Amino acid sequence: MGNDMNAAGPSRTSPREPATREPDGGRARAGRPDGGRPDEGRAEARQPDLRWPDAREPDPLDATWQSVDQFFTDQPEPDAVTAPEPSATPPTGPTRQSPPDASYGPTRQSPPDASYGPTRQAPPDTSYGPDRQAPPDTSYGPTRQAPPPEASYDTTPPGPLPGLAQQPPRPRFEKSPPSSSYEPAPASPMPGFARQAPSPPHACGSPGPGSGPATGPAPEQPAARGMTVPTLGAPFHSGPKPPLYAPEPLELPSVRQDPTAALTPDMVVDGAGYGALTVRAASVRGDSHRYQGEPRQDSLAVVRLGAPGADGLLLLAVADGVGSAARSHIGSQEACRLAAIELDSLSAELSEALRSGDQPRFTVLADTAVGRVATLLAHRAREHGDDPAAYATTLRALLVPLDPRVRTRGFLAVGDGGTALLRDGSWNLSLTDPEHDGDGMIDTRTAALPHGHRARARLLAPALPGDVLVLCTDGLSTPLAGDAGMRDFLGSGWGRGTAPAPADFLWQLQYRVKSYDDDRTAVVLWEAAP
Repeated sequence: MGNDMNAAGPSRTSPREPATREPDGGRARAGRPDGGRPDEGRAEARQPDLRWPDAREPDPLDATWQSVDQFFTDQPEPDAVTAPEPSATPPTGPTRQSPPDASYGPTRQSPPDASYGPTRQAPPDTSYGPDRQAPPDTSYGPTRQAPPPEASYDTTPPGPLPGLAQQPPRPRFEKSPPSSSYEPAPASPMPGFARQAPSPPHACGSPGPGSGPATGPAPEQPAARGMTVPTLGAPFHSGPKPPLYAPEPLELPSVRQDPTAALTPDMVVDGAGYGALTVRAASVRGDSHRYQGEPRQDSLAVVRLGAPGADGLLLLAVADGVGSAARSHIGSQEACRLAAIELDSLSAELSEALRSGDQPRFTVLADTAVGRVATLLAHRAREHGDDPAAYATTLRALLVPLDPRVRTRGFLAVGDGGTALLRDGSWNLSLTDPEHDGDGMIDTRTAALPHGHRARARLLAPALPGDVLVLCTDGLSTPLAGDAGMRDFLGSGWGRGTAPAPADFLWQLQYRVKSYDDDRTAVVLWEAAP
């Protein structure tokens, strides 16, 4: 059927052929002016097969075409648009008029006033075509007006607007930024002990010695560039020469040999503050253990015991694993953990004994807690198939009431170590160990858990404001007793009335004395000065 239609001549208008629009909205036939064809009768016979709308029938697109016609016929003529009034200030460059009609769609026109800020009006023409430059001043401040309709869009900045006060450009800084007032503390607050002087302290970011006063604005560079960061450096030492060991972590234990040893940190630092009480604690692996790749065998604990309130206690504990015991690093950790659990279960009774100053009652309670710790520690060793002697460790603890009205402190210990009192600049090294002769000699004979089931317990005399109580292992107590330089150094650092920062405390604790290379652990309590 398609071939017969093509042979008969032109057919009715298809969507691809132009159509003649008639005033009444209908469509005329294409081809001849009168819309007829020579083979009209033949074409009408095939009308049921391909029917096109007849001119006498209503066109379904009439409504659409009428709306489009009305849109174009209702637009104002270009010459009918009223030109904007010229600005009061003559333009400084070639002026450009905004287009009379800035429509953004078939039925939407651009708003005549597009405010972009509280007091600034957007220019009437915001279309920036390829041949139009944006105005050079695009700052929309709270008091700056947009350029007038005929403002110049030349690259030259526009002149001052009438009635608008012009502010002179401000520099990046109105004045030189003040240099930091932070002055890092000297590497040691104890003058005369600086065997190894640290880097010279001066204000971070401030000019170095000999430079003149800063003038003009600060240079445009990162703040960290050229800044001197204060460092403490290597720990100080007694004597004219430092020990042979390097004062830094060295060889580490192997995970394959002992995972627990490999996961024991080289050093730890801790602290706490409760009202008038301030605590600093640190434990450092000894030089000999670092050199041989052995773990730190000392442990510490700073724990709060009891229910919340004034009846609570502060537990300060240190433990020193016996060097000849293969698993003593585990024994010291377990001793601190088990002591915290067992003493907490007796905290109410211990607090009452300290409040009333009942020495016999306190001794019984301390023996009970230590006996449980020893039993549980031996049980732990057997559970892992180890000899309980392999977990041998010492234990020393202080119990401090959190009630500021109770000034008595409780002490208990199994094995050696030290408990010292620093009061008014003087050391008392035999506070809990009267038999200590203070010669600093190393004694390898000591009682130890888990075989020792009895504790040495006593109540310490009432603490005074400004007292510094030191609980430590023999890695500190022995050189402290045998070296006057260490006593002077730590006495100057810890006896100033305030506790040092944790990092400073860790650095001070590492004061080095030749021939003393064991682990060193201390928990220090500062009683607030009046």
